[in-house]
Amino acid sequence: MSHTIFLERSDCGMSYTALYRKYRPATFDELVGQDHITKTLRNQIISGRVGHAYLFNGGRGTGKTSSAKILARAINCLNPKDGNPCNECEICKAALNGSLTDIVEMDAASNNSVEDIRSIRDEVNFLPTVAKYRVYIIDEVHMLSIGAFNALLKTLEEPPEHVKFILATTEPQKLPATILSRCQRFDFKKLSPKYIKYRLEQICEGDNIEIEKEALDTISVLAEGAMRDGISILERCLQEDSGKITNEMVKSLVGLPKIETIYKIMNNILDYNIEESLNSVNEVLDDGKDITNLIWEIIKFVRDVLVYKTTGSADLYSEDEILKIKTLADKSTKERLMDIIFYLSELSNEIKMTTQKTIMFQVGIMKLCNKNLNSEIKNNNIEETPIEISNAVTTDYSEVDSRISNIENKLQRTVSAVQKLIANPGIINNSGKNVENNTEKKTKSVNRGSENQNLKNILTTKTSNIKVENWGKIVGSIKESGKVMLYSNLANSTACELNDMTIGIAFPEGLTPFGKSVIAKSENLSELTKLVSMEYGKPMNIRLIENSNENSEDSVIDSIAKDLDLPLNIID
Repeated sequence: MSHTIFLERSDCGMSYTALYRKYRPATFDELVGQDHITKTLRNQIISGRVGHAYLFNGGRGTGKTSSAKILARAINCLNPKDGNPCNECEICKAALNGSLTDIVEMDAASNNSVEDIRSIRDEVNFLPTVAKYRVYIIDEVHMLSIGAFNALLKTLEEPPEHVKFILATTEPQKLPATILSRCQRFDFKKLSPKYIKYRLEQICEGDNIEIEKEALDTISVLAEGAMRDGISILERCLQEDSGKITNEMVKSLVGLPKIETIYKIMNNILDYNIEESLNSVNEVLDDGKDITNLIWEIIKFVRDVLVYKTTGSADLYSEDEILKIKTLADKSTKERLMDIIFYLSELSNEIKMTTQKTIMFQVGIMKLCNKNLNSEIKNNNIEETPIEISNAVTTDYSEVDSRISNIENKLQRTVSAVQKLIANPGIINNSGKNVENNTEKKTKSVNRGSENQNLKNILTTKTSNIKVENWGKIVGSIKESGKVMLYSNLANSTACELNDMTIGIAFPEGLTPFGKSVIAKSENLSELTKLVSMEYGKPMNIRLIENSNENSEDSVIDSIAKDLDLPLNIID
C-alpha cells in the first residue's frame, strides 16, 4: 500500500510533518470505515455523473476533508483508476503539493463574510487554468454568515459546467434549507475502534513504531470514533523517547487514573470500610489530585464495573484489570452501583458550590460506606412523607368534604344573585336597604346633587337645539358592536350639548355605581367618545350626570356579599 508523504521545507532544513497529514488517505481505498460513501462517489466518477455540489457531514476526524481532496483530484485526474485518482499525473501531483490553483480550499470559520463568497462568485466565470474542473472545497461551511449563504445560493444552484462545490460541516442543522436542497448529502459516521486500530497498525508499520497490542486497543477506544484523534494520541506517545509504547504510557498521557488506586477506593466502599476508604482517598489527595477530577474518574470506573456486570465486556482494560473489575462486580448489585453513580454525581455538583471541597468529599465517602445509603438515596426521605400525607387525608377527609360542599353552595348562590342583578338592574333602585343611614355617603350625594343642579336643569329644558338628536343612533351602534352591558346602562339615558366640546349624558331613572363603573371603563368610555366624535365630526368630551339613587347599588351588593360570606366583584 502506497502512502503520500508531505515534506515541508523551511529555512532550517526539513520540517516535521504531523502523522495525520503524512498518512492522509490518498485514494478512496485507503479511506476506512466509510464504504457506503466511497462506493457511491467512485461509481459517479466512473459513470461520469458527478454532481455539481456535495455536502459532506460528520464528526471530526471521520474523513470529510480527505474525501473532498480525493474527489477533487479524481474528477480532474488524467488517468483515473477505478474511480480513484492515480496520484501520478501532473494534475494529481500539483494538487498534492498545493500548486494547483484550480482546486481552492477555503476555511469558512475564518472566511465567512459576504465579500469572501462574492469573490468566489466572480471567479467561477473564468475557465480552469490547467484542470478540467475548478473545485471549491469549503470547510466548516456552517460558519458562513446569513449574507454569505444568500450570496452563495444562486451560484450553488446553477454553477457553470466547469465548477464543482464540496461543502464540509460538522453541524448541518445550522445550514439553511435552501443550501441543503441544492447539495448531494453524504453523512460520515463515527469510526468503530476496529477501523481505527487497523489504520493505526498501518501507520506503526510504515514508521517502524513499536507498540503493545493493548496500547493500540486503548488508543482506538479513546479516539471515540475520530481517526485524527487516534493518530494524534499515537503521535503524542512518540514524543516520550522511551522506545516501545506501552498501555500504561498511553493511559498516563491521556490522564487516565491508575486502576489500582481507583480499585482500592471502590473495594473499600463496597466493603463498607470507612477507615480504609478515607485512607485511600487521602493518599490520592496528598498527591495533589483534583477532587472534581477524582470524583469523575471514580464515576467512570463504577460505570465500567456496571457495564461489565450487565454485558460482560470491559474495553480499555487488560486481563488483570478485568479480574479486579469482576471482583467488584461480584460483590455488588446493579442497584447499588447505580446508586453510587447518582450519589457521586450529586456530590460533584454540590462540591462546586462550596469552598470546603475536601471536607464535603470526605463526608461523602463516609456516607457511601453507610449500609443504609441505598435506602436513603432510593427513597430520598419519601417513605415517611406518604404516611404523614395518608394520615392527614384520612383524618381531615370529612372536614375537607364539608368545606367543598359549602363553597359549592356559596358559588351557586353567587351566580344566581349576579344573574338576577344583571337581568333586572331595577331591583337595585328598589332595595329595602336605607342608605340614608350612612352620613358620609349622604353628604357626598347632597354635594354632588347641588354641583350638578345646573346640568340637570339644562337636561330638563326641552330646547331642541341643545339635545343630541342622534343619541339613539349612537346607543344602537354600541349594541351592534356587541357591548351589551354598556348598551343596557345607556338604553334609558338622554344626552345634550353642555358646550361646543362636551356632551352630557343624563339618566332620568338614575345611574347606579355599578352602571357608572361599566360606562367609566377605559375601553367603554373610549368607544363612546369615538362614536360621539364621529357623529359631530370633531373631538368631543363625555360627562356623566348622575341622580341621587346612586348609593342604592352599594347597599344591595354589600348585602349579597355579606350574606354569601364571599368577596364579590362584578365585572363586564
